[in-house]
Amino acid sequence: MPDLDPRRPRLADLTWPRHTARTTLRPLTLDDVDAVLAYRGDPDVNRWLGRPARTREELVASHFGADDLLDALAVEVDGRVVGDTMVTVGDAWGQKDVREQARRTVAVLAWVLAPSHHGRGLMTEAVEELLRISVEELGVRRVVAECFAANKPSWRLMERVGMRREAHTRQDALHRDLGWVDGLAYAILADEWRSRHA
Repeated sequence: MPDLDPRRPRLADLTWPRHTARTTLRPLTLDDVDAVLAYRGDPDVNRWLGRPARTREELVASHFGADDLLDALAVEVDGRVVGDTMVTVGDAWGQKDVREQARRTVAVLAWVLAPSHHGRGLMTEAVEELLRISVEELGVRRVVAECFAANKPSWRLMERVGMRREAHTRQDALHRDLGWVDGLAYAILADEWRSRHA
C-alpha cells in the first residue's frame, strides 16, 4: 500500500530532468514563455485550452505564476520546448473520520503539444513518464485526466497509456466557440498501472 503521508513530495521537489526515449521533461521556467506561446497561441491548440493565452502577457499571468510553475513541466525534443504538462496532486473525497487518509492521493494530469510534433508518439512517452512519476515518486493511488469529448487526440492518448474512460458527461462544459459540449473523464489506479508495467 502506498504511503498516505500528506507531506508527500510535489513535482517541484523531485530531481530533474527526466528522459524518455525521445523527450526530456524538466520544470517549466520563465525562459520558456516564448516557446510555449508559439504553440499555445496556435488556433488549433488554443481551441481546446481552458485558459487561453493570446499574448505573452496573458500567458505569463495565467501559466507562469509561482504556484503554476510548481506543477508544470516543459517537454523538450532535441533541446527545444515543444510541449508542456501539468501534474497536480490533490485530495480524494473522504468521509470526515478518514479524510486524512485521502490527502494527496490523486494526481490530475494535463498536457499540450505543438501541432508540428503531433502523430509521433512524443506526448505518449511523456505521459507514460508522468504516470510513473505520479505512482512511484509522488505516491498517489489514482491518476485522472479530462478533456472535451471532441478532442479525440487527447482521449486517444489517455487510452493508449492504459487509462480507463470513467465518465462521458453530456453538455456539461461551456466551450467558447462550440457552446455546451460533452466531456470525458479518464483514470487509472496505481495498482492497475503497476500491473501494466510488471
